[in-house]
Amino acid sequence: MIVAGWELPLAATPLRLSCKGITLPTVSDTPTNSEIGDATQSTDATDALDEAQQAINEARERLAGIPAELVVSNHVMGLYELAAIHLGAEPPSLVEAALAIDAVGCLVEGLGARLGPDSDTLVAALSNIRLAFVQIKNASAD
Repeated sequence: MIVAGWELPLAATPLRLSCKGITLPTVSDTPTNSEIGDATQSTDATDALDEAQQAINEARERLAGIPAELVVSNHVMGLYELAAIHLGAEPPSLVEAALAIDAVGCLVEGLGARLGPDSDTLVAALSNIRLAFVQIKNASAD
């Protein structure tokens, strides 16, 4: 099954991992003086900053034209892949995988059907990665 460009295995039995809420710091899109640097920068540096800002603005405009559910689903699949990478490491990094799996769970279970037509597939992907985690954890304990 393919969701947001990612190939997923079929659904499996889920394992419930925890998801605790946190407060993230606010991020401003206005650069601070320390980010911009000294006002006496050379013209080349100022031009480079202007070009970079223009590129950021263009990227924002393109992103604004994409449905949020698709962007969020792609991020979910990126976290899914991160968990799979940590589970497939030698030795598996269970702590890192658990964090990525919990993040997938927070998004998929927290947003549910708001993720759009791929929401059921994302639920199945979450179940699969949780099952893989348990199997790898049990194999590591043996």
